[in-house]
Amino acid sequence: MSTTESKPLVLVVDDEPALRRLLGVALEGAGLRVLCAAGGEEGLTLAAQHRPALVLLDLGLPGMGGLEVLRRLREWTNTPVIVLTVQDAEPEKITALDGGADDYVTKPFNTGELLARMRAALRRAKQDEPAPVFSARGLVVDVASHRVTRDGVAVRLSATEWALLRLLVRHAGKVLTHRLMLREVWGAGHEEQTHYLRVYVAHLREKLEADPARPALILTESGIGYRLQPAD
Repeated sequence: MSTTESKPLVLVVDDEPALRRLLGVALEGAGLRVLCAAGGEEGLTLAAQHRPALVLLDLGLPGMGGLEVLRRLREWTNTPVIVLTVQDAEPEKITALDGGADDYVTKPFNTGELLARMRAALRRAKQDEPAPVFSARGLVVDVASHRVTRDGVAVRLSATEWALLRLLVRHAGKVLTHRLMLREVWGAGHEEQTHYLRVYVAHLREKLEADPARPALILTESGIGYRLQPAD
């Protein structure tokens, strides 16, 4: 395999020519190969033919929309998908994340932030399962032994706090929607009880964050959910 072929291939599905050109230059400059599609049908065809390592998918595509493209992709592949959305498309972001998207970036976006999200998604995709120990900013979570320490001091968690933290650790770096977290921790039928999450996330921050008022570990994705920030 040549050096060029060994670079991860990224498929960009977006109907804006200027954005496709911009992403092509930025991603190739970051050592990635880039393939572009202007619409959903073309994107699905290229994804099946070339099996990219990651897909950047605009949700606002004409014709076949981004959510339908995502649904069809998830019928046959777990390739990481980062969706590109406009600022006021919050319901679409939530639907996309619940439908299997790995992350989202809001237009207009910072290229550095996009590349960081892409690197995180590619790292997660290489792991068959999450690392047994999560470590970041003084917090250490040993999932196997159910042990949590902050700056070397053991932290006691309730059963619900532990279930919530374990879920965040299992998907570290990924946005988890309110609905998903409520369903996973409290069970089906509790997807609308967002006050549960607010209370227990506040409890976790009090126990795990150096400054709970300015959390650096459990980050809020406004109106969408939460993300456990891994070490850089």
